[in-house]
Amino acid sequence: MKTTVDIHAELLARAKRHATETGRPLRAVIEDGLRRVLSTSTMRERYELPDLRAGDPRAPDPLERLSWPELRELIYGDSGGDPGTR
Repeated sequence: MKTTVDIHAELLARAKRHATETGRPLRAVIEDGLRRVLSTSTMRERYELPDLRAGDPRAPDPLERLSWPELRELIYGDSGGDPGTR
């Protein structure tokens, strides 16, 4: 299938050099690169954040009992959360 792709000039020059040096058509070099990228991106493991909680994870969350205005006051103090006053 034919398509048009805008490739940075230096990258295209390097791909053409590689194709010439390996005796392969540019199309094959580009296809191999795409295959490599697409196969490795599906092989990546899902990243999970490490559990860095402090205290007993079975203990009740002390913030659950607070309302949004109380949480905002706890976080921002006297500024009220207005970015212009920080």
